[in-house]
Amino acid sequence: MKNRTIFILLMTMLISVVGNAQNKDVEAYRFVDHLLKKMSLKEKVGQMTQISIEAFLKTDEKGNVINPHELDLNKLAVAIKEYKVGSILNVGGTAQTRENWQHLITQIQEMALSQHLKIPMLYGIDAIHGNGYTLGSILFPQEIALAASFNPLLAKEASQVSAYETRASFIPWVFSPVLGIGRQPLWPRVWETFGEDPLVVSEMGTAMIDGFQGNDMANKYNVAACMKHYMGYSMPLSGHDRTPAWIPERELREYFLPPFKAAVDAGALTVMINSAELNGVPVHADKHVVTDILKGELGFKGFAVSDWQDIQYLYLRHHVAVDDKDAVRIAINAGIDMSMVPLDYTFSQDLLTLVKEGKVSMNRINDAVRRILYVKYKLGLFQQPLGNAGDYPLFGGKQHQELNYSIASECITLLKNNAHILPLKRGVKILVTGPCANTMRSLDGGWSRLWQGTNSDETEKDKHTILEAMQQTFGHENITYAPGVTFDKEEDISDAVAKAKDADVIVLCVGESSYTENPGNINDLTISAPQIALAKALSKTGKPIVMVLTEGRPRVVSAIEPFTSAVLDAFYLGNQGGDIIANTLIGKINPSGKMPYTYPRYTNSLMNYYRKYTEDTTFDTAAGYHPQWEFGYGLSYTTFKYSNLQLNSDKLASNKPIKVSVDVSNTGDREGKESVLMYVSDLVASITPEVKRLRGFEKIDLKPGETQTIHFIITKDKLSFINNDLKRVTEPGKFIVRIADLKAEFSY
Repeated sequence: MKNRTIFILLMTMLISVVGNAQNKDVEAYRFVDHLLKKMSLKEKVGQMTQISIEAFLKTDEKGNVINPHELDLNKLAVAIKEYKVGSILNVGGTAQTRENWQHLITQIQEMALSQHLKIPMLYGIDAIHGNGYTLGSILFPQEIALAASFNPLLAKEASQVSAYETRASFIPWVFSPVLGIGRQPLWPRVWETFGEDPLVVSEMGTAMIDGFQGNDMANKYNVAACMKHYMGYSMPLSGHDRTPAWIPERELREYFLPPFKAAVDAGALTVMINSAELNGVPVHADKHVVTDILKGELGFKGFAVSDWQDIQYLYLRHHVAVDDKDAVRIAINAGIDMSMVPLDYTFSQDLLTLVKEGKVSMNRINDAVRRILYVKYKLGLFQQPLGNAGDYPLFGGKQHQELNYSIASECITLLKNNAHILPLKRGVKILVTGPCANTMRSLDGGWSRLWQGTNSDETEKDKHTILEAMQQTFGHENITYAPGVTFDKEEDISDAVAKAKDADVIVLCVGESSYTENPGNINDLTISAPQIALAKALSKTGKPIVMVLTEGRPRVVSAIEPFTSAVLDAFYLGNQGGDIIANTLIGKINPSGKMPYTYPRYTNSLMNYYRKYTEDTTFDTAAGYHPQWEFGYGLSYTTFKYSNLQLNSDKLASNKPIKVSVDVSNTGDREGKESVLMYVSDLVASITPEVKRLRGFEKIDLKPGETQTIHFIITKDKLSFINNDLKRVTEPGKFIVRIADLKAEFSY
């Protein structure tokens, strides 16, 4: 009776929440539709126009943007008063202080609100791993590092702080999270993804959206999230940014679409469209992908914004349009609602003409503007367009910094630890070397104060590089430093070798500097030649080498790894990265990360873990699946034992899920966290099945000697796949569930 009462109460609360949400939507659309009737065509087109802030910033006599930024109010007036522009984005240079952002946004909003309809401006910013374009904000681990934690709660907590600190700059909209599947390791934006697995991307992405938007986007501590980049952008055939992808629709629906569906279901209300082309069609021109699937099938209620200049690129790059006007016609009719123009008014001019000529319908215009105004309303901008500077006392402060440290400590991943060389003992003499050792760029990555993160060593000089953190942690007297090489040049390897002779251990810091998008394109995934040369020279000293990787993508290190005694992968850990690495090396942190992608051993062997049987070593013994480190791999300073895998039934029915349980024990002598990963293998299917597929994961914390029973549920939907008819189906057959080294069979 008691349980029945609790159930009724819960259902009543759920119905109440759903009812309130529906009522708020009715209220929002009533307001939007009333406003829409008052708007002229020019005002509607203006709402669909997004201009970058550098178009309005004052410059010096040489044309350089003045810093701190100042608005040229005459130029701003052209945008708002003449062209009725409804959205502005970007930073227009380097990061600004929070106070200056507040001043700039206030000026912009006041001018927008001075117009007769008083429609507030929607300002958007790239907040990829924190509010990176505001000085003093927290820079969290990048998405690929967060994925290594296998802990969605951390993604939510990080985005909650990011939302708080972005709203502290009076900015209500962030271009995040990235929901692409990072399957192509050459791609220079892999580190902006949550890795190669659709389930991990979906779970981490929706957690991030929940953190950004909360239960009420209008709350002064929440922002609107933006799903990026819909879809297929993350797997270009060449590996180079914004180059063609060839992904059959069955594959799109199986792997690339689910994270976006999950995000739409989670309430994401803005989406940025893939800049590249998919199967020969630029996505900005693809009505099937943007309108039929996203807005139709998924029921997406928000608006779709182009990426930077991508409507113009339909004729400048892709050659599917004859000129700008033709490009605008194609993109708007395909379903793009807002154009990131970004620096002129050609879009507005051409769209006005197209509507007057009947080449873009008023229905399409009204639909786009309705979606944009709906988001502005849900953000509370009509009710509270300006922020209150005093509402954000935690900005960049101790509480947020401590949370960042806690989050980053679950991301660092131990990949090798021969003879338990780690953790290192206090008093040990250490040579710190390599191009990543003394730079914040290799900890923060791109989107850090600048687009490419090139000024991190200056803007983040109050934080610790790996070298500085090692000096503080192990004592200056125990640390010797010799860079040895840069990323692209051998400088003084002999100095590093000479200093290694007096060291007990070498900490070799290799990987990449900061980059993103096109400037990050490479032609060879192998780690750079100078870094290999340094490692080989140091190996001849006979001293044990601990390799620390700070990188955005899995650079092939098979030429180095055999010389190492231990390997730590730190990805891009953010501003706390140096301290996290040093404290892991000394044992203060017990590493618990696991690989969020398959780490390749060879440059031409780039298979994902959910490979097909014909790609496996059992079929292809010469060159089959043989990665450096497999997806989900990661070591600890303690040991875990899995036992007692049980299924409550060996038969799965449509209305009767299988309950899976497994015991995980900490059999070591120190506390540790472990990500428990459940894979399922479909043995026979009409579409060639994968060797295995992740179907559930959970992060736990165990004290020495402690055992915890973990539970998973397997439903028929979790075993489904997209068939040749593009339908999601679950076919009868036999399946194997695998957790660690345990397995059990069941049938459906």
